[in-house]
Amino acid sequence: MLSRIIAESPLKTLPADLLVGVETGDDAAVYRLNDSQAVVATTDFFMPIVDDPRDFGRIAAANALSDVYAMGGRPIFALAIVGMPLAKLPEDVIHTILEGGASICAEAGIPIAGGHSIDAPEPMYGLVGLGIVHPDKIKRNSGARQGDVLILGKPLGIGILSAALKKGLLSPAGYGEMVRWTSKLNVTGATLADMPGVHAVTDVTGFGLVGHLLEICRGSQLDCAVEFGRLPLIEEAVAHLKAGIATGASARNWASYSESIGLAPNMPEWQQKMVTDPQTSGGLLVACAPDCVDAVLAAFRADDFDRAVVIGRFGDAAGVSPRLTFT
Repeated sequence: MLSRIIAESPLKTLPADLLVGVETGDDAAVYRLNDSQAVVATTDFFMPIVDDPRDFGRIAAANALSDVYAMGGRPIFALAIVGMPLAKLPEDVIHTILEGGASICAEAGIPIAGGHSIDAPEPMYGLVGLGIVHPDKIKRNSGARQGDVLILGKPLGIGILSAALKKGLLSPAGYGEMVRWTSKLNVTGATLADMPGVHAVTDVTGFGLVGHLLEICRGSQLDCAVEFGRLPLIEEAVAHLKAGIATGASARNWASYSESIGLAPNMPEWQQKMVTDPQTSGGLLVACAPDCVDAVLAAFRADDFDRAVVIGRFGDAAGVSPRLTFT
């Protein structure tokens, strides 16, 4: 639906300095300021996926800033987007949510320089993230090349853990894993900007691994093959998924993309739901030349992304109908 709405936008003539817009559903807009600087702009906000207000603020902030890193940018400041039910939510809870978001921005080395707030029926929080990148070092989601290797920076399963939490079935260890990964900044993206062998980057969020990888395939007009056995998975998420716990968004994602997906023979249903599981503040998805793989993995390891791993490879040129296959 969103694709159709954007396609019908009346904006036909765009300025030449708008280097990245809505063309391939990329992570952020990028506007060239001069020969050595371009501004990266993005926004993201949502309602709570956890009960702890500080964790909510941290997760929402990390999720919003991820799009800056996914473009190869370095954040410079943020603006807060705040909607709170003032008659229902105590002031100290609101303060704790905002403090959580500010703590993530402090980790990123940036201030929250302003924002906008409203009295809303349900709590909502997020950021406008602004960053800087060299115009020649932007990492789009449309630059993958034939033969590129595919790397994923964080494990999958966040949506499943969130669903288990809502049902009161998530263990303390599972909650810890959920908060660990969703509040971890994708800072490696800024390092990848300096690697010419890195050809495309995006982050895995609400459309799941399948949806965001298909954006790379379609933007780059390439097929891609993924080895399911290589995917980094959160163990408790696998257990809950096998027990029948999944999100409604997973089914909607599959309905949106299934015609472009080839599954391995006898692939269990839980595996299909895992690759369509919506992630919050998910990992970076990186397409790079084979001789750049060690450098990319080393960059992830330097930032304590210990689950980053090669998961697949891009294949033949596919024209307007790329295919994503799982083996």
